[in-house]
Amino acid sequence: MLATRKRPATVLVLAAALAAAGLGPAATPAAAATITVGAGSYSDTRPAGTTGPTTNTGTPVTPKVTSNAQGKPVPTNDWWSSLAFQRYGDNPYSTPMYGHPLTYQAVSGGLEIGYPTSPAIVGEGRQYEYAHKADLTLGLTGLNSPDTKADAWSDWTVTPYWSDGTRTLRTTIGHGMPFVYAKGSGGDARINTASTPTVFSDQGNVLGITVAGHHYALFAPTGSDWNVSGTAVTAGLGGKDYFSVAVLPSTDALATYRKYAYSFVTGSTVNWSYSGGTVRATYSLTTEAKEGTERGTLQALYRHQWLNTSDALTSYTYVSPRGTMKVRESASFTTSQKSSPVLPALPKTSAVDTNRLRGYLNDVANSSDPFSGAVDTYWTGKALGKLAQLVPLADQIGETGIRDKLLELIKGRLQAWFTAGGANEFSYDQAWKTLTGYPASYGSDSELNDHHFHYSYYVFAAAIVAQYDSSWAADSAWGGMVKTLIRDTANASRTDSAFPFLRGFDVYAGHSWASGHQGFAAGNNQESSSESTNLSAALVLWGSATGDNSLRDLGTYLLTTEAEAIAQYWFDADEQVFPSTFGHDTAGMVWGSGAAYATWWTANPEEIHGINVLPVTGGSLHLGGEKAAIRRNLAEMERENGGPAVEWRDLLWEFQSFADPATAKSKWDAGNGSYTPEDGESKAHTYHWITTLDTLGAPDPSVTGDIPTSAVFTKGTTRTYAAHNYGSSARTVTFSDGKTLSVPARSTATGTGTGTDPDPDPDPSTGNTFQLRTGGTLTTATGGTAGSDTIASAGGANRDGTPYQPLVYEVRGVNGTLTSGASTSFRFQVDAGTAVGLGQQVRVSYDLTGNGSFDRTETYNYFATDPVTGWEQYTQARGLKASTGTLGNLSNGTVRLEVWSAIGNATSKIQTGTENSVLVIPFS
Repeated sequence: MLATRKRPATVLVLAAALAAAGLGPAATPAAAATITVGAGSYSDTRPAGTTGPTTNTGTPVTPKVTSNAQGKPVPTNDWWSSLAFQRYGDNPYSTPMYGHPLTYQAVSGGLEIGYPTSPAIVGEGRQYEYAHKADLTLGLTGLNSPDTKADAWSDWTVTPYWSDGTRTLRTTIGHGMPFVYAKGSGGDARINTASTPTVFSDQGNVLGITVAGHHYALFAPTGSDWNVSGTAVTAGLGGKDYFSVAVLPSTDALATYRKYAYSFVTGSTVNWSYSGGTVRATYSLTTEAKEGTERGTLQALYRHQWLNTSDALTSYTYVSPRGTMKVRESASFTTSQKSSPVLPALPKTSAVDTNRLRGYLNDVANSSDPFSGAVDTYWTGKALGKLAQLVPLADQIGETGIRDKLLELIKGRLQAWFTAGGANEFSYDQAWKTLTGYPASYGSDSELNDHHFHYSYYVFAAAIVAQYDSSWAADSAWGGMVKTLIRDTANASRTDSAFPFLRGFDVYAGHSWASGHQGFAAGNNQESSSESTNLSAALVLWGSATGDNSLRDLGTYLLTTEAEAIAQYWFDADEQVFPSTFGHDTAGMVWGSGAAYATWWTANPEEIHGINVLPVTGGSLHLGGEKAAIRRNLAEMERENGGPAVEWRDLLWEFQSFADPATAKSKWDAGNGSYTPEDGESKAHTYHWITTLDTLGAPDPSVTGDIPTSAVFTKGTTRTYAAHNYGSSARTVTFSDGKTLSVPARSTATGTGTGTDPDPDPDPSTGNTFQLRTGGTLTTATGGTAGSDTIASAGGANRDGTPYQPLVYEVRGVNGTLTSGASTSFRFQVDAGTAVGLGQQVRVSYDLTGNGSFDRTETYNYFATDPVTGWEQYTQARGLKASTGTLGNLSNGTVRLEVWSAIGNATSKIQTGTENSVLVIPFS
């Protein structure tokens, strides 16, 4: 569940409502002991009069786990948390859990399994959901367990456990897993179907059935035989203890799935790395062979994953609330993404009026209450974030007095929270392995909600302090407490006995979850994706400021991964995720079952749209990568709002500045400062932000620097490069377009860059680079005359994946040796002018011997262009949509490029005759 975001007064309203519902404070605990951490401390017992995790009726609860998992940190805020957190006292099993493509719910007789493929539109059209509905219930004959517990878990898999004293059942389920792996004793394998199944294949111990239009395969040990009697399907295990079930993409997939039916998944692990502006992550499953020697498996990749992998995928797909999932036949896959940019603040420009900014800064620094009466973790955090944003701005204009006053305010409040025994403190819960701030808010105590939201502001503020006062940030001073908050919310260790691994961040789903208990029929949820990325960006800044590269790189992985998930699942950037019947261009909340045009506290469109923007910081620059989605988003907000923003106008002006800075500036100028800032905002920050981007141009995440604290801005044809150097000596930052920027020690620098390489992506060290030439030629020659070719309209139809009136560019007589591990890459400059809703698509084909038959074809996902005149860059990073055949060496071969409009009702252009538009083939 997510916090109410209105005004501080609503804290009192919520507290009154909880009291009325019987959720008042628990009994006063014993006196607390104090755990010292550097100069700070936290308590090991809750403050008097407060509560910890409870059921909905206020009864204290402890983790619902087996003896095998007793004492291990439980990853609350996960897609399966209801297995371990019994929020509702009358449900000792679980609420629906959305693994995708399968859905699950634990019941007394075992595990319900569903595969929802048709979305429902509910809530007066404000929510779409692929709700869990059981097609099957997997169990054992006679199983009637009084509860279900979590027995084991790994990065995105979990093992529920049932026992009724005679029979025991364990199943392993997970994200992207088409299989459910079961181990049981005391009874035969039993599958109850929701309706009488249709059998499409009976091979004794392997049975193919169709239920509710979905195809499943049941696998028992060799020598067993499935028996179908009405809606009951059973098989003796013949002295074995294993069986499995798989949902099939089609009936003809049975042979492929049978190959992996006995390769049981035993764990899941993600490993990430950052280097030179690129984030790579490898997602791996461990398996054991129950029969035979096969150790591979099948994995269904979410859209944000398959868009960013070059690993081979099968033709199998699944439906999900996150769009199409694509299947890989392997126990691992790797994604590669350009890292999301982060800066401690936007850089200094001459366009900002020093006197005006000074006045706005003084309004905050000299306020009678800079913290606006905040007492709980969330609203204190918002106030800390607001003040921290202003410190670099004061420093930019030489106002060291204001800067230091703001720093002292931040330090004072952080230190108060970082010291046990006062009016506010952090308290460690030994049972739940979590650190909770008191006074708590919005269920951060009773439901373990939102820790990543609340604490993101503390870490961000501490990172700004560290930038100016490294001694304060030392572990022996206050840095130890900052790291303890990080361990609670974003712990990278899987062996830490005090806190779980990445508590709220779901590495496979690509984003965080907000509810600590996941006690909803729609699964878990997250509303403010931007407050989640606020934590990731804060890790980048804190790690950079303190020299902790492991935290810096963790933050970069989390931010870059979630930025792609936000673009796809909150903003539907490619318009390929939301069902056509949903009727909205953005989601205020993402649920396990779908998404909603809503917030937890209001139907006000300004806040539905703004909640996934705040707080606007130098960690928000990734939003500038999807300019067309921003324009659609804001257009919808004004339609729903009946006009421009009023209440959260500052946030939405800043949001608009990611795509159209000049328009945002005109709105700021028209407002003339006569408005009430959003609670985490200030006129100083909004003025500086909008004026700076109007000068530099919108963020351009397509170009990255080789340190995480760097960014690029583009205005017209001019790029401005920015970077902050936390080091003690000057350094040169190199950007992916070949430009460099010299940055003094402990400073932010900007410039137009040095160097002459105009390519947004340097060529690989191997491979041949072909320019496009008007007339349909691919050539390795350089020095051509820049021009363009017109791409025909899609005619208003969907041509996704199928060339339609394509431009064709070709080169013949090509010889080359395939470079091991390399793949096709390209960068094409395309422009839709002012046309709305266009998308260009390419297919690359290889005839290896020139015999007229193409041995390998690669169709890439289309690129959605914005309706603003100017070239945009389309690269292979959009990901493979489909491929056939395999590559080999080229001997007098042919390479063909086809370019067409996948969607839209207007023509567009592709640039030719320039090294800005090239195809790079993986040959030497």
